[in-house]
Amino acid sequence: MSSDALQVLLSNTWSFVLVVVFFGGSIFVHELGHFLAARRRGAHVERFSIGFGPAIWSWRGKDGVEYRLSWIPLGGYVLLPQLADLGPIEGESAADVKKLPPIGYVSKLIILVAGATFNILFAFTLACVVWFVGQPMIADFATTKIGAISPTIKLPDGTSVTNPAAEAGLQAGDNVRSIDGHAVNNFEDIWNGVMLGNGRAANGRPQSQFVIERAGEKINVTLFPRLMSEDKIRVAGIEPVENMLTAESILPGSPAEAAGVKSGDRILALDSIPVFQRAAVSEHLAKNPGRPTEFLFQRGAEKIALKIQPRLDPDESGGKPVARIGLRYRDVIIVLHPAPWAQISDDVVSTFRTLGALLSPSSDIGPSKLSGPIGIARALHQQAQWDFRRALWFVILVNVNLAIFNLLPVPVLDGGQVLFATIGRLRRRELPANFIIATQSAFFVLILSLIVYVSFFDVQRWRRDLKADRVEATAPAQPQPAPVK
Repeated sequence: MSSDALQVLLSNTWSFVLVVVFFGGSIFVHELGHFLAARRRGAHVERFSIGFGPAIWSWRGKDGVEYRLSWIPLGGYVLLPQLADLGPIEGESAADVKKLPPIGYVSKLIILVAGATFNILFAFTLACVVWFVGQPMIADFATTKIGAISPTIKLPDGTSVTNPAAEAGLQAGDNVRSIDGHAVNNFEDIWNGVMLGNGRAANGRPQSQFVIERAGEKINVTLFPRLMSEDKIRVAGIEPVENMLTAESILPGSPAEAAGVKSGDRILALDSIPVFQRAAVSEHLAKNPGRPTEFLFQRGAEKIALKIQPRLDPDESGGKPVARIGLRYRDVIIVLHPAPWAQISDDVVSTFRTLGALLSPSSDIGPSKLSGPIGIARALHQQAQWDFRRALWFVILVNVNLAIFNLLPVPVLDGGQVLFATIGRLRRRELPANFIIATQSAFFVLILSLIVYVSFFDVQRWRRDLKADRVEATAPAQPQPAPVK
């Protein structure tokens, strides 16, 4: 086995271990909250299970509790016969509920809310770790400044239409301050703000309200996003400023080397026109392939102007020759240290905005855009392959999502049981057991169906990505290392 293959194997194995530990650990922490709270409040605990359905492995402890790992890895449960009869979902209880003392309303609330509380505590603990070790981010995404706006964009059917950002009058160099009234701190916030928007014009077109800063002045801009990709998500057609248009290396014998470009030089302008993104450099060279372009570089404390005649290289896709100067850019990763409470707060806001978009009839976010266990595990795997610290960041988000989702007033979920307990408290008698069992069973089927539904789209996205990776892997060799402009 080659060293490269061994490295890939070890990387994938490590990522798989992280998925099992953190994804399974998040479920375990949730159920541990219920378990410990139930023991503390004197409730009878019959079973502690990770997963549903028949047991893969089980063990009965000295405390009389059956600890189980089950076949269906869609969550877990703590069997509490005094709290609710969930026999069709969690299995029948062997205890005689009539001989067990009743559980008071306050104790029920504490036990039911404890799972979500433990998820938040777990998330906060991990957020403290991220605060200390840092959260890696591509430097370009840490800005809110627009870097480039192409005149047109291609829709999923292959047709070209006017770029929504160009149509709205946005310009390279504009700073985005808010979208639909929500402040943005980086370009990921901008992309998500557009994607989760639910604004619509009178004619039904998707609509976003931008507040930008241009030359020190704040301007309100109405933008009409397009639905892009096979998932049909809202896109504004803007990319971030690449503040580090810096040369990492110069190809031997290239026009850049002949002109005197050195590693560390940063591009500021082309023919006296400021540039903010690599795409803008490529576009300018493509428009002017037959003459030298004057590059303005920042080299240390001084600015240097160099004229470079592009070289026309064959296009690997068989199109027109591509104008290049033989410069490899430097990808810059920065490490942020966000405060734990800021991380949790951002994830809470993000979760509620996603729920709001999902429930809004005017948004373009539907159940097919959600991720189930497959999508979550895959995303965690991808983050782990990039950097262990990114995996921590993602697990924090998963735990916040899990906490909020479980507290929704939906039967089967913890919030639904809180709702039933509260209704029983208000009417001074418990809801009929048959009604609760029927309702819980019906919603369990609905939620299970939803998980299967979103998992289908998770698999579809996975297949598309694998296909794209195979196409890229089998493409003809590049005439020089990418990215080269």
